[in-house]
Amino acid sequence: MDEALRVLTSDGAMLAVAVNATAIVARAEQIHKTSAVVTAALGRLLTAASMMGMLLKGKDDSVTLRVRGGGPAGQLLAVTDSEGNVRGYAEHPVVELPLRADGKLPVGQAVGRLGQLYVIRDTGGKEPYIGCTPLATGEIAEDITQYYAESEQTPTVCALGVLVNPDLTVQVAGGLLIQLLPFCPEEAVARLEKNLAALPPVTQMLSSGMKPEDICAAALNGFSYDVLERYRPEYRCPCSRERVERTFGAMTPEQLRTLPDAAGKVEVTCSFCDRVYTYTREEMERMAAEKEKKSKKS
Repeated sequence: MDEALRVLTSDGAMLAVAVNATAIVARAEQIHKTSAVVTAALGRLLTAASMMGMLLKGKDDSVTLRVRGGGPAGQLLAVTDSEGNVRGYAEHPVVELPLRADGKLPVGQAVGRLGQLYVIRDTGGKEPYIGCTPLATGEIAEDITQYYAESEQTPTVCALGVLVNPDLTVQVAGGLLIQLLPFCPEEAVARLEKNLAALPPVTQMLSSGMKPEDICAAALNGFSYDVLERYRPEYRCPCSRERVERTFGAMTPEQLRTLPDAAGKVEVTCSFCDRVYTYTREEMERMAAEKEKKSKKS
């Protein structure tokens, strides 16, 4: 099971989140059967969303990250709750591209750079907060950093990593997010920059056996901090038969009656978990009749 934690320096100057998201990304790969580069791209977005969810204040709050960069992977989407439980998908799960010159997966090329990162934060108000910034590199981590700087004016460091095995399974995945809070002293910033310069890549740290707490300790070396919360995030989709039926509520009785195929069935597939919900012609007729009955009463 994955694990994560959120910490705050004792002087209230920095907030950090670290997560081992290996099981989350592995589950996404199993569901969507993604190619290596899409596994890396979607895995990074899922990890970033999970950490951003842990920064939410309300228990029922949620964050949605949407990326469309013009690359062959198409749109990438990730949705998380306040405990870092996350789900997502890539529009085109299979993309084959040659490795970069340094031997790494070309995530930026798969995602593309000619697009936007949308951050939709639902905190229970009448309308969700929607932030949008141009993509910086399509590599996801840099795009998250730029979003916080431009849209929320919060200096942020984001590091993400997904290591994919030759058989396309996920070896490790995780991330680190550090935010500088108002009035953070310059000397603290300088110390943090020195720490980060010496910090190995996230995948290297996880592969060596480091846990999220170890990663935070290395990044915040020399700082005193308190652990605010520990998490056990997972890939979680809340879809259900009842939720699917609620989506039928926006349709007219006539539309409902036209949905069954030649075999008299309606199949709805969840984009996040690939679960299939099947309805018979009789069930669709029942829903249509109920809508007509309610319409007459009103």
